[in-house]
Amino acid sequence: MERVVRNGRIRQSLVYWCLNGTDWNWDIDRVCATAQGLGCESVELVPPELWPTLRRYGLQNALAFNGMPDPPFRKGLNNPRYHDEVITRTKAAIDQAADFGIPNVIAFTGFKWRDAEDPTSEVIPPAEGAANSVKALSKLGSYAATKNVTICLEHLNTRDSSHPMKGHPGYQGDDIDYCADIIRQVSNAHVKLLFDIYHVSVMNGDVIRRLRQYRDIIGHIHTAGNPGRGELDDNQEINYPAVMRTLLDIGYKGFVGQEFIPVREPVASLREAVSLCDVA
Repeated sequence: MERVVRNGRIRQSLVYWCLNGTDWNWDIDRVCATAQGLGCESVELVPPELWPTLRRYGLQNALAFNGMPDPPFRKGLNNPRYHDEVITRTKAAIDQAADFGIPNVIAFTGFKWRDAEDPTSEVIPPAEGAANSVKALSKLGSYAATKNVTICLEHLNTRDSSHPMKGHPGYQGDDIDYCADIIRQVSNAHVKLLFDIYHVSVMNGDVIRRLRQYRDIIGHIHTAGNPGRGELDDNQEINYPAVMRTLLDIGYKGFVGQEFIPVREPVASLREAVSLCDVA
């Protein structure tokens, strides 16, 4: 495969679940070989039992799951009912990540209902959900610091109900400013924001301004085309080269995960996305 990365100023990562378990069923070897061939440094959100394969290909894993059952974003930090489980499982994920040299573990606010499985149950007020999230993240951040791992809280959109992975109706952290305020309240260098460009575009817009606004608390970046969470092509509205140049301008040193669901042949889609993000 011809290498696409030429400049290498943006550290790029392929996202395993987008190529395995959606409309595509690539195994880990195929994902790793593709990442390696394109010139990407990482494959992320890979189940722990597959991590040795990444090492065999000389790849990093930029971001690990939090250990919660699928879907991992349903039961989260905003709900004390789930704190024991979320904190225990996330600490275990931090331990695994530290042992394998993985820098980041993902975290979620969770759904807004008292019973995350029941959308007819009482809604947790946003301020209460934020306070609960700050409390849990403060504990996790202190633990993560001892392992040199960073917890990355992800903002998700609630507007797209067309597909279970294109939007997440009921998720409490659907406002990037709300999530950023939680991070600022925690005030721990090992608790940061997972800035998903697609989700921010759907819910808030003004992506470049917000990247500049939150430059000091961004720990990880995800991409996808809006609308549809598909390719980063001219059928969607986000100007990815301009966004990537902004990341360079603000001094972002972390990874950019290509978290889109291909609607056409994945290799061609990945080549295009990686090339668009490989700005000079």
